Amino acid sequence: MDRKTCIQEGKAYLGIEFGSTRIKGVLIDKDGEVLAIGTHDWENRLENGVWTYSMEDITEGLQDTYRSLAAAVQKEYGVPLKKLGAIGISAMMHGYLAFNEKDELLVPFRTWRNNITGPAAAELTELFDFNIPERWTIAHLYQAILNGEPHVDSIRFVTTLAGFVHWKLTGEKVLGVGDASGVFPIDSVTKQYDAGMMEKFEQKIADRKFSWTAKEVLPKVLCAGDAAGVLTAAGAAFLDPTGTLEAGVPFCPPEGDAGTGMTATNSVGVRTGNVSAGTSAFAMVVLEKPLAKLYREIDMVTTPDGLPCAMAHANNCTSDINAWVSLFKEVLETFGAKVGTGDLYTKLFKKSLEGRADGAGLIPYGYYSGEFLTGFSEGRPLFARTTDCEFNLANFMRSVVYSSMGALKVGMDILAEEGVAVDRMVGHGGLFKTEGVAEQYLADAIHAPVTVLDTAGEGGAWGIAVLAAFMAVREEKETLPEFLNAKIFPGMQGHTAEPKAEQSEGFEKFMELYRAALPVERAAVESMK
Repeated sequence: MDRKTCIQEGKAYLGIEFGSTRIKGVLIDKDGEVLAIGTHDWENRLENGVWTYSMEDITEGLQDTYRSLAAAVQKEYGVPLKKLGAIGISAMMHGYLAFNEKDELLVPFRTWRNNITGPAAAELTELFDFNIPERWTIAHLYQAILNGEPHVDSIRFVTTLAGFVHWKLTGEKVLGVGDASGVFPIDSVTKQYDAGMMEKFEQKIADRKFSWTAKEVLPKVLCAGDAAGVLTAAGAAFLDPTGTLEAGVPFCPPEGDAGTGMTATNSVGVRTGNVSAGTSAFAMVVLEKPLAKLYREIDMVTTPDGLPCAMAHANNCTSDINAWVSLFKEVLETFGAKVGTGDLYTKLFKKSLEGRADGAGLIPYGYYSGEFLTGFSEGRPLFARTTDCEFNLANFMRSVVYSSMGALKVGMDILAEEGVAVDRMVGHGGLFKTEGVAEQYLADAIHAPVTVLDTAGEGGAWGIAVLAAFMAVREEKETLPEFLNAKIFPGMQGHTAEPKAEQSEGFEKFMELYRAALPVERAAVESMK
């Protein structure tokens, strides 16, 4: 059927993902073809020492994204967006949204970007013999308990950003297993919260005599393909205040950006992996077997259908690149030159290819927040260089792009030393928009081929739209990998970068200086308050 008919008959699937700096809505058909896109830019704020978005930010961002998408449909196809086949909501994983019995938010949203739960994360890691990173929801909850925060006894529901938006639209307090795996450890056999660890946690807090248990206040866990509620009348009005969108649309389980990234790159099968690179960066590898031991630098999470994954997560990636590009744009505008932002990114990224493979003695640290992989609870953006460096634009841009992968490289080296096997690594996210640059540097860094699909620019919003379609149209007993291979990815185009020995050697030399100069970044954190 043609695209217009697909939309009119309600056989299009909508995915909305809340990224760190942009909310994106993507409308697709059952084959994954993009029909329309809507976006809304936003940014978190540091308030009272906490990185947060307000409820107003979330509401305005959701509604403006949908408004933008509906306007694109009307303009392109000449029809209103009244019916949908299914909807999926995705967002940044982790963080802490706590509500009372009146569904009131108890404290401002604490996002994944906060490194304020160190004592809780350390205690829980020891208790479970399982790595609990500081950004995980259970670490935030336990830290609030350790802090003696007065809101804790009033808790009746704790969730993530995706879980919150899904709840507002459907009334269902659920999470997809991938997002849930960043809330509390998942048992990959039962695909539910690990029962033994849950019991240990309940015993740990028993003497506090709260009016709730963790099992009661955490969202119910669902897997890809499960029905996760429908758009209520109130939810339809919340999403589309014009009243055009009809209620009753089925929803797939809300997911985290890790799970949608795996879906968007067809990296949900064993021995597949992907790197998502935007404001933060993370590498996911679906494991054949558990890691030999606990690594504090490596998260254990799951695919949207519950398979175990190892994840190396870096809090900082493209923010520093964006800042420098913005500065260069201002310089050009000062001289009366008008250059499109997209064109400027492309030219600067291409220019970096002319730089020396070892970074030429230039070391940027784009640490806007703490970086657990390298041992920082706070960050300060910093640029350092040796006195004999080759300080030119090509080397500058190469070092800035290299550095966006620096912390991630530390995590990937741990997995390599553990002997984790990967048959295919796929890159997606804003870092990979300029073909032939970031994927080449990443391939050189991890000594393995990196493929970028043509859908990489759509990222997780496209991925959650695909998960919505999977729930709606999959055949009985069809698995997610089977659906992706047979229905979504055949014929999908992309390009692959192979590692080059000389450039890989250069990246390793860059990393030697990157690691050696970390005390400079630490001094900046300690002295620049």
